[in-house]
Amino acid sequence: MFGLGFGEILIIAIIAILFLGPDKLPSAMVDVAKFFRSVKKTIGTVKDSLEQEMHVAEIKQEALAYKKDLLSASEELSRTTDMTKLGEEMSGLAKGITEELPKSESPKTAPIPEKITFEKKPITKEDNTNV
Repeated sequence: MFGLGFGEILIIAIIAILFLGPDKLPSAMVDVAKFFRSVKKTIGTVKDSLEQEMHVAEIKQEALAYKKDLLSASEELSRTTDMTKLGEEMSGLAKGITEELPKSESPKTAPIPEKITFEKKPITKEDNTNV
């Protein structure tokens, strides 16, 4: 109680008995208890009235709702930015698409690549007519 040890409380009790005497000590203890009870009640009343004035309960509920929204948004953001998961999903989609495509019986031949050179071509009559 109030950070006092048993020895300190005992010393205070002995001093109180010496100053008040054994006759007045019980009534003084009752008065001290009534004082602490009234202080506690007053503090509780002030706290309740402040909470009513400030609408603390409503503010707490709004804050919790915002916190819940932020947590869900951050989870969704981390889920969408997780590249390993995204890569796995994309490879799963690609695998699903390739499985759904019909397989042709004859393999298609690849087009023959055109050879690109920077050599001058001889000019023919057909080329002159277009100019």
